[in-house]
Amino acid sequence: MPIGDARHDLFALLIGGVVWEIAGQTLHYSFLPPLSNVLRAALGLLASGQILGYVAASLVSLVIGYGLAASGGILLGLLMGRYRTVEYVIEPYVGALLTAPKLVFVPILYAFLGIGRGIQVAVVFLSAFFIIVINTMAGIRSVDASWIEMARAFGAKERQLFWKVLLPGALPLIMAGLRLGMGRAVKGMIRGEMYIALFGMGALLRKYGSRFDSESVFAILLVVVALALVCSYAVQLVERRLTGWTEPRP
Repeated sequence: MPIGDARHDLFALLIGGVVWEIAGQTLHYSFLPPLSNVLRAALGLLASGQILGYVAASLVSLVIGYGLAASGGILLGLLMGRYRTVEYVIEPYVGALLTAPKLVFVPILYAFLGIGRGIQVAVVFLSAFFIIVINTMAGIRSVDASWIEMARAFGAKERQLFWKVLLPGALPLIMAGLRLGMGRAVKGMIRGEMYIALFGMGALLRKYGSRFDSESVFAILLVVVALALVCSYAVQLVERRLTGWTEPRP
């Protein structure tokens, strides 16, 4: 991240924090606690070690679910982008499931997976999978046809086309799908834990929300936002490493 962008982000966070503190001091306390109280509550949760176990539980579900969604989504997107028959058969279902609320599948997931880690991983997977499929398919379709024709003229086989032409050419859109998928995965993780889990950050939010402990609720939300930013930044680092060759040289 350029230094100028980092300074801009820090300045925006500072302004937002000041506005939050002033609003919390002037509005009804139970509606919006001051930022200073929220930070104090967050430090208390971290010092007690209570929140760390919940963060670890959420991360396990997130890593497994997102990893499966990324690998499966890229594979299916490659097939759909390359073979029209596969697209015609599967694309209507992918498009419909992309827009469907993922929590509507919870009763079905209950029947197959029960209550536990499996259903949490499934919700994270469903939240991220379809957007990765769509972006990967679009990336394959965006590859210049002349590249494929040239590779074939030099005797490239189908496998070589995938690895040497299609995948590198589609990489920018694939990485965009992975970024979007990470955001959806984090949201799916929290939503799933709030409604169906006995562990994780979402479950902790539900616990303190039922007690009307707004300071702890906002403190947990800050931790969730920080976790989401770290995950998003990790994906961006991978993207820059893999797609640096696509950026124009100064």
